Amino acid sequence: MTKNIILLNALVFLVDWVMERSFHINLDQTLALYYPKSDFFRPYQFITHMFMHANLTHIFFNMFALWMFGRVLESVWGAKRFFIFYFVTGLGAAAFYTFVHWIEYSALSSQMTVEQLQLVFERGAAAIQNHQNFIDPLMGKMNILLNAPVIGASGAVFGVLLGFGMLFPNTQLMLLFPPIPIRAKYFVIIYGAIELFLAFAQPGSNVAHFAHLGGMLFGFILIKLWQKDRKTFY
Repeated sequence: MTKNIILLNALVFLVDWVMERSFHINLDQTLALYYPKSDFFRPYQFITHMFMHANLTHIFFNMFALWMFGRVLESVWGAKRFFIFYFVTGLGAAAFYTFVHWIEYSALSSQMTVEQLQLVFERGAAAIQNHQNFIDPLMGKMNILLNAPVIGASGAVFGVLLGFGMLFPNTQLMLLFPPIPIRAKYFVIIYGAIELFLAFAQPGSNVAHFAHLGGMLFGFILIKLWQKDRKTFY
């Protein structure tokens, strides 16, 4: 299952690359995840965005992490349970990210006039397509919230990382930068803390930190639910 997920991501990345360079068709507008009030939003994007990546570096590190940790979880759980875990964490990441955006949307809309909101809804999508945005800071933030796409398997991958840390907490991992060994449980805790800090320290970042946290949160909840049945969990 891990291999098939990686191959599917690679195939979608290749198709996206060919479509954009050969036919000037941007699949992000169709398959990336948008906020539900955006003109670009479609319900199926909660799934399809998990197979879209921005560039070669983005997909490489996601798939490398998935291969490293996902194949271990699959060998313990089996293909079916790993499949369930991967997509629950991926969908959970998207749901949590959308929930956070709903809070931001409510806060922003309360500070804007009806005319400003209407203008964003009417012209915001076209502005984003032309790589433009509103000068007014509130309207600009609202437009990015509505019409900036979210792509990548990172939410599910962070869920897989969390799962590995919970099942194999004392496994020694070797970091690349700096090159020091660290136990999996500490690696997950530190990584999660960094994501939480960046989520609040860098609002509006092009990295979906709350999606990463959502993947870890749903992974934690699902594993705790499975652990209630000790006979079949492992």
